[in-house]
Amino acid sequence: MIEKHPLLNKNLVLLILCQGLFLTNNVTFIAINGLVGLSLSPVAWMATLPVMGYVVGAAFSTSIVAKTQNYFGRKISFQLGLLVAVFSALLCAYAALSKNFWLLVVGTFIAGYYSANGQLYRFAAAELTVASQRDKAVSWVLAGGILGAVIGPNLAAWTQNLFNTAFLGAYLALSMAGLIGIIVMQFIHFPEEFKTQHALTAGRDLKTILQQPVFMVAVIGASLGYGVMNLLMAATPLAMQICGLPFTDTALVLEWHVIGMFAPGFFTGSLIQRFGALKIMGVGVVLNMLCIAIALTGVDFHQFLIALFLLGVGWNFLFTGSTSLAMTAYRPEERDKAQAAINFFVFGTMAFTSFGSGALITSQGWNILNLGSILPVVVTAGALIWLSSNRKKTATAQ
Repeated sequence: MIEKHPLLNKNLVLLILCQGLFLTNNVTFIAINGLVGLSLSPVAWMATLPVMGYVVGAAFSTSIVAKTQNYFGRKISFQLGLLVAVFSALLCAYAALSKNFWLLVVGTFIAGYYSANGQLYRFAAAELTVASQRDKAVSWVLAGGILGAVIGPNLAAWTQNLFNTAFLGAYLALSMAGLIGIIVMQFIHFPEEFKTQHALTAGRDLKTILQQPVFMVAVIGASLGYGVMNLLMAATPLAMQICGLPFTDTALVLEWHVIGMFAPGFFTGSLIQRFGALKIMGVGVVLNMLCIAIALTGVDFHQFLIALFLLGVGWNFLFTGSTSLAMTAYRPEERDKAQAAINFFVFGTMAFTSFGSGALITSQGWNILNLGSILPVVVTAGALIWLSSNRKKTATAQ
């Protein structure tokens, strides 16, 4: 079976399912934490602190996760992350029940450890197939997030009023999803040859890896692409509530946004193999600009829907392309520290934008938020042009 179609083997399919469970957690947190935070926070501008706690916790956890991956290997490290997901969801449920804002922030901070683990699923995907299929494997695992696109927003909507405490049911459901993930992960076999077997100090030092033009652009594309996406997505539930739109509309917008993020994963890898990562990332930049342009035209339901869908597709092209670029810039013995580094920059940017989204949307409004998103998109475009020019000069010199 593997010889006929090495891409779709049992291990990869199960990892795709784990990605779906991970994104169910991620999307549900984005959908509800700002709203729960707004109902519990002492002042309105602090509403997205629980969302910020999630990504700050992930940034803080990247080095810890790198060490556990290095010491225990993929499976045990991923299962530890899922165990943390169960605990943190239960802690957030209790925070909502007891109306304790700061406990909610702590719960989402702890959940960041799971997020730091889940962000490594895409790199692990490359280890579950043959070398010629690795770009496709990465994009297919990312495509597994489409499960979260469908389940996450609908889970939030279905459970909003299941109990007297709003969204308590969503947190409890996420704890069950974490348990399912632990069971699924148990049946995945990660090849022995991809276990690091090296200390984190092996290979080149991190500074040398970071100074490579390819790795620098991979970091910029992944972190700023994720940052812009997070800035607008985290603010959307609050913006739509401020505009008087019902939560059912918000759930539908988020559903199509996340479908845009992950449905292209079924073909992004093939596009990268055919056209190259830089061109696909360039398309992602263009889609981000289109998203901002549409968002600036108004605040009706259809404008939120179209803008957020384009934002999702743009993110997919940027993030998948950045992952492919990054994998060409480090050696096997440098895997854990290089992957931890790129994820640290991603989560650090997300932490900043999570806080900024709440502060800007409640004080300056949706239009200012979108105008502020133009700068990082332009910086990303500049980085892609610089690397492309650098490669052309190198090719000419040879």
